[in-house]
Amino acid sequence: MMEEQPYVREPVTRQPSLPPKRPKKTGFWQTLFGAIIGGTVVGFVSWSIWSPGTDQMSEGTNMSELQTEQVSVDVDTDLTKVVEEVAHQVVGITNVQTIRDFWTSKTSTAEAGTGSGVIYKVDGERAYIVTNHHVVQDAEELEVTFDDGTKVDGKLVGSDIWTDLAVVEIPSEHVDSVVQMGDSDTLKRGETVMAIGNPLGLGFSGSVTVGVISGKDRLIPVDFDNDGVEDWQAEAIQTDAAINPGNSGGALINMAGQLVGINSMKISSEAVEGIGLAIPINLALPIIDQLETTGEVSRPTMGVSLLDLQRVSAHQQQLELKLPKEVTGGVVVVEVLPNTPSALAGLKPYDVIVKLDDTEVEDMISLRRHLYTKKKVGDSMKVTLYREGKKIEVDMQLREGETF
Repeated sequence: MMEEQPYVREPVTRQPSLPPKRPKKTGFWQTLFGAIIGGTVVGFVSWSIWSPGTDQMSEGTNMSELQTEQVSVDVDTDLTKVVEEVAHQVVGITNVQTIRDFWTSKTSTAEAGTGSGVIYKVDGERAYIVTNHHVVQDAEELEVTFDDGTKVDGKLVGSDIWTDLAVVEIPSEHVDSVVQMGDSDTLKRGETVMAIGNPLGLGFSGSVTVGVISGKDRLIPVDFDNDGVEDWQAEAIQTDAAINPGNSGGALINMAGQLVGINSMKISSEAVEGIGLAIPINLALPIIDQLETTGEVSRPTMGVSLLDLQRVSAHQQQLELKLPKEVTGGVVVVEVLPNTPSALAGLKPYDVIVKLDDTEVEDMISLRRHLYTKKKVGDSMKVTLYREGKKIEVDMQLREGETF
């Protein structure tokens, strides 16, 4: 590192001194002419300021006589047009649960939280709202509040913890339009978007915040059971439009008035500002369809209990699993459940899975991502694994289930 030098003034370069100039003599007519010109300018300026014929305040004006006039200007922009079109398609969702008094053991219902939702479909007398799973989780009752303050009861159709999506059903009598679906795959960084929802509850209902698409295809670690271990990596759109508690389940809208994302979460820290996250609508649509149709999401299962290879010491990897040193990622089979795809395919405890089809498996998150997003119930899947130090491949026929 360069040693810091003390501040030193630069030397001042002085010009050689010159003899003072003699003042020029000014004649009488020159002095008079200058005075006339100066007086004319001053007089003109003075007249232009104080003349009663101008818009400026004249002498003798009484300050108490001044009045303020309110001017109404109709400001109509692309943003206001989109908000006017979409705002009434975003609703508030109140999660109501039963609480028990500790002292008297009496029970009563109370608001457990408030989020947002988006009306996306009308089918006869029913309308459907998409929101977040965590907005409706454990709710015993759901109350839906429209943009104009109208309230109706909502019914949970189904929800999915893995994608944090849920569908709620309401009567369609108060619904006059539904949101138009966009294409999240075509979003561009820097594209203007707006978030509409209810930050901090219904007191700020219908709030609009504007920002841009900051990034796409973000993978956000999620810990469902709060045990300190990541269970999943959610795929999200990043935006700097302000998203706060209560915005969850609300709409991320492009400038065409189309729904491109479901606002889900934000990264909150003293050192972080302007990182909001939304579920891409292209990822959400097939989940929404399954939830609306069956109330749940059908996912394939392998029928195993797994452990990340990274949690196994290097000594155990060499001694017990007999893995080659170049193998640094994968998942270890801890248990194979009977009569499952893994059992029928011949998997055994202590097998180390390193690839599904042509996708490298680094950990349980990457295994889940391939299994839950690339495969369907009934599909065949090639599994590459190490057993006793030998690399082998097996084919597996996937079935429906709730675990691996």
